[in-house]
Amino acid sequence: MTDLMNLTGRVLIALLFLGGAVQKAGDPGQVTRMIESLGLPGQMVWAVAAFNLVAGLCLIVGPRVRTWALVLAVYCIATSWFHWQLRADPWQVTIVVKNWAIAGGLLILAAQGPGRLRIWR
Repeated sequence: MTDLMNLTGRVLIALLFLGGAVQKAGDPGQVTRMIESLGLPGQMVWAVAAFNLVAGLCLIVGPRVRTWALVLAVYCIATSWFHWQLRADPWQVTIVVKNWAIAGGLLILAAQGPGRLRIWR
């Protein structure tokens, strides 16, 4: 049962990143504008989309789940900084708090490991 819950949790977290990759690739304008408003090159959106895609797939399939979970936790905390810069919008503050919660779940996954249910060992 523990392994099934672990897999379910990994899939749910991964879907967030996979959905983010699809959203960024399908309609990069909003994220590009946010990136550029912070003085960064808008083309970063493509690297971020690719990272989201690869990391999400790796959480599900299983290669180096602990490493990917740790990297994604750092990513969530780091991206919170970008949203915090837009804190005049209450929705951005909500995103910051959600990113912290996701990072917390990823840190637990990094500490506990993927369990036995994974395709790639």
